[in-house]
Amino acid sequence: MEENKKEQALPEPDFNFFISTLAMQVSIFLGEMPNPVNNQKEENLPQAKFIIDTLDMLKNKTKGNLNKEEEGLLENILYNLRLLYLEKTKIK
Repeated sequence: MEENKKEQALPEPDFNFFISTLAMQVSIFLGEMPNPVNNQKEENLPQAKFIIDTLDMLKNKTKGNLNKEEEGLLENILYNLRLLYLEKTKIK
């Protein structure tokens, strides 16, 4: 029983981990990586936009409260996800 608890240990809450997890979800919704549930690449652009907008809201709400590393990570993630989203939604 004790060994099972060690295997299920969760990481410490961390802003960078949280932001990266949201970014991974956007990548899945943009069809950039497979959905871990079914191992299929799928697009759900409205859901991707919702999470990008959520990340932008977090950026605005946490302004002045992040360290340089956190702020830089959030800026870079938002920039890259917005570019991917625009690429997926541009008229071809």
